[in-house]
Amino acid sequence: MAQTKISRRGFIAAAGMAATALAWNYPRISAGSGRKAPHGNQPVVVIGAGLGGLTCAAYLAKAGWPVTVVEQHSVPGGYATAFERAGGRFSFEVSLHGTAIRNNTPARILDELGVLDKIQLVPLPETYRIKDAAGELAIPQSDPEGFIQALCRRFPQEATGIRGFVNEILAVHGEVEKYGQTSSAMKKFSKPMFPVLYPRMWKVRAQTLADLLAAHVQSPELRGRLSFLWPYYGLPPAQLSGFQYAVATGEYLKSGSYYIKQRSQRLSDALAGAVTSAGGRILYDTAAEKIHLENQAISGVRLSDGQVLPARVVVSNASAPTLFGQMLPQGSVPAEYLRKLSTYRPSISSFQVWLGLKESIRGKIEGYGTALACSATPEAHYAKAMRGDIEAVDYSVCLYDNLFEGYSAPGTSTLTILALSGYAPWQAFEEDYRAGRKAAYRAQKAHWTETLIRRAEKDLLPGLQSMIEVQEAGTPLTHWRYTGNPQGAIYGFEQSMENAFMNRIKNRTPIEGLYLAGAWGNPGGGYAGVLRGGQLAFEQIMEDWSA
Repeated sequence: MAQTKISRRGFIAAAGMAATALAWNYPRISAGSGRKAPHGNQPVVVIGAGLGGLTCAAYLAKAGWPVTVVEQHSVPGGYATAFERAGGRFSFEVSLHGTAIRNNTPARILDELGVLDKIQLVPLPETYRIKDAAGELAIPQSDPEGFIQALCRRFPQEATGIRGFVNEILAVHGEVEKYGQTSSAMKKFSKPMFPVLYPRMWKVRAQTLADLLAAHVQSPELRGRLSFLWPYYGLPPAQLSGFQYAVATGEYLKSGSYYIKQRSQRLSDALAGAVTSAGGRILYDTAAEKIHLENQAISGVRLSDGQVLPARVVVSNASAPTLFGQMLPQGSVPAEYLRKLSTYRPSISSFQVWLGLKESIRGKIEGYGTALACSATPEAHYAKAMRGDIEAVDYSVCLYDNLFEGYSAPGTSTLTILALSGYAPWQAFEEDYRAGRKAAYRAQKAHWTETLIRRAEKDLLPGLQSMIEVQEAGTPLTHWRYTGNPQGAIYGFEQSMENAFMNRIKNRTPIEGLYLAGAWGNPGGGYAGVLRGGQLAFEQIMEDWSA
């Protein structure tokens, strides 16, 4: 399989690159000594109030920078939000199933911003639950040894390999955490010794998840179970960065997975509050349309109402393809940079069904989040999702009411059914959808919705259709409509070997004063990823622009 490799030649330079990359950072591109000035002379515009943009904005506002966040939607959060139906009788979670925010970097970020104590984290009852032809497999929460034992009971002949794989990803995660807590001075000092100090991270730099699995286990079925969290990262093992999977999964196994009570909107609101309480402002229902440059440096942002906000720094939480393809003056972005961007692909999207039930099913069905697996391999699952085989694709059901009492109104229940989806099955409807001609699109959406409900009733929830009071569904085009993400991407750019870890797109851009924060930048998508991305963008701004 194709891999991106780093040779031993140029050892010190490559080691330095690895060191800065592992801190979710990259070599500095100076803004120029003439650009250093007091914060009051450096107005910042943050485009998009997703978690990455809000995190960066909150850090900047707290540090005394004049910050304005512009958000096209009426609420903050991007995918970290909720919506209501039936006059508020049902409140639906848009995206969150679980995230690792406990005794780790994301938790430290929220604590630094005064947000951590404003949210309530509810531990999931298990890391994940799989139901397939062989039965059900529940992976315990915050218990690596329990994870190992659960899989060893099902695959006793591969016990040694299971333990070796789990220990490997925990070791990579441990090195990342260790490096992340190292001082900046020590990081610079230790760059030439990086492969010696952090051997697991150095080794994994050129490995896919499939490579990591092949080094430890033989059974294709077991490889599928060990890699079962891949849908949360958007690519199957043969294409997914082994580093990305090891860090994220290691974090789940060690720190556990949590839901944000009552909904993820609480986190978004708390971050928005951190921005405004520190003196920043947020403009809702306002889109950023164009970025103005003067002498190839940021000078302002034109909004949808025609207003131009002066800016010396712009932080983009918008999609990178939109930013560089539509918002900057023609010819301002280096051709080589645009060429490189064109090689990156938007991540996979999803099709999701939200159901409000007219009776309580809390405790009647076991589990919180159950993946219904019917594909022989992750690659087969991915192929079905990309071509839109809704009758056969793997899918998941999340029973939110099993997480804590009071999630839904008394006598009701709330659940979601989700399947990954490529954009190709919906691309035929794009032109008409954008023009408001949606009859054919709605017919296809209804077919997919009915199919997933029927399958969930058969596989997990008998009598489901008779319990439905409210139903809603979202397609890749729905995701595009609300986020502006090309192809309805749910994870920004793919975490492919060409755009992950040391090769991940930098948050500094070739445009002086322009930075990325969010899923399209470094380190990438997911709640933890974009929180880190926002922090990274802030640190790079401080390095480049602070007096």
